[in-house]
Amino acid sequence: MLGPTGCSILVSFNELDDLSALRLLIFRVGDLICAAEVTAVREILPDLQATRIPGAPEAVRGLVNVRGELLTLVDAGTLFARGARATDGPTLVITVGERTVAFAVDEVLDLVSLDADELSPREELPGVDARLVRAVGRRAGSSFVVLDLDAVLGPILTS
Repeated sequence: MLGPTGCSILVSFNELDDLSALRLLIFRVGDLICAAEVTAVREILPDLQATRIPGAPEAVRGLVNVRGELLTLVDAGTLFARGARATDGPTLVITVGERTVAFAVDEVLDLVSLDADELSPREELPGVDARLVRAVGRRAGSSFVVLDLDAVLGPILTS
């Protein structure tokens, strides 16, 4: 579903029934396998060095310059209490509403298309805050969470 600016609008699990196929980028954050809608991911970049912002939340590594645009760099490992990213993993540039953020992850795993009926309600994956998850899927025998990027990044982008 597209908003007035052409950006992806994240929908609730119940609204997923209206979609014929959902394209997801699957990535790893520590031991957690996550997914985000491809329409929300603008690009994938190598590890970016950030300039720290005094007083920023712990999950915010700082600001990065992406071709002249300053973006907040969020460490997904710290955000999900999986430990700060130890490797030089990729950085996802993600659009959330009208804001764009850099999201440091450990590894990009796959790009998949799933039908909505291949996803389960978010309550089915223990150990993950259900408020941050839209649904749960399976890939290669492992479960992954489809993130609600508004819920995940909203509190950080407004602080």
